[in-house]
Amino acid sequence: MSSSAAPRYPLVLVPGLLGFISLLGYPYWYGIVSALRRLGARVFPVLVSSVHSSEVRGEQLLLRIGEILQQTGAEKVHLIGHSQGALTARYVAALRPEWVASVTSVAGPNHGSELADFLQRKAPHGSLRERLLAFLLRAVARCMAWLERGYTGPPLPMDVAAAQQSLTSAGVAAFNAQYPQGLPESWGGEGAAEVAGVRYYSWSGTLQAGITDKDGNRFDGPNVACRLFARTFRREAGQCDGMVGRYSSHLGTVIGDSYPLDHFDIVNQTFGLVGKGADPVRLFVEHAQRLQAAGL
Repeated sequence: MSSSAAPRYPLVLVPGLLGFISLLGYPYWYGIVSALRRLGARVFPVLVSSVHSSEVRGEQLLLRIGEILQQTGAEKVHLIGHSQGALTARYVAALRPEWVASVTSVAGPNHGSELADFLQRKAPHGSLRERLLAFLLRAVARCMAWLERGYTGPPLPMDVAAAQQSLTSAGVAAFNAQYPQGLPESWGGEGAAEVAGVRYYSWSGTLQAGITDKDGNRFDGPNVACRLFARTFRREAGQCDGMVGRYSSHLGTVIGDSYPLDHFDIVNQTFGLVGKGADPVRLFVEHAQRLQAAGL
């Protein structure tokens, strides 16, 4: 497709907790990068610490954006963050708005995750459960780093406690106090569409019986995990994707908050095995076209 249909600025894709670019050739953004490139977009999936605070990840992202701007000659980039990647992107936009044309939160815990709150209650600081959870996350992260084939930079630091705190309601509330750009003023509302020249957007999904547990998701382990995780939700019980609540995800212009997609479906995992009723790749392509139509 002609590049005239592509956004003006490069798209930088920022992964969430335990994120990666490519594990032995298997991409985090399954089918999404290739679809966006067919549209003519310049697309850069990046890696930041898979387990760390949003601020530390944000500092790493700032360095990567500087490299992309120098490489492409572009004045700005579009940041699209999945899960904790949304908080990482928001940090960058708050510090260097002149580098950022837009921030898009995809299933971002912009008011925290009730799952993270549950884990903090069940595995409090200093407890044996916390040590076991930290050991498990570090082991998984180290294994993924060994399998990573899309990143060639120096080893990235890990801090399980910082990552967990960054995703709790209290941790995100402290983050939001410093970086409130694009946040709704009322629960469940929309935030400012533009702040300091940066456009803000968001979309997310919800688990829906008879839809998100059918088709490809019948064979998808992460979907089963999301349905189990959803049982920890109280404030947004029945209104979450298994890891992030529908209204907690709101940022800027809300494109949609009830797509029939779990937390992994929304980035077309695993191997594109998703339920019926929504096409996650199409959501990214349509958003790229939305940015292009806005002159961005």
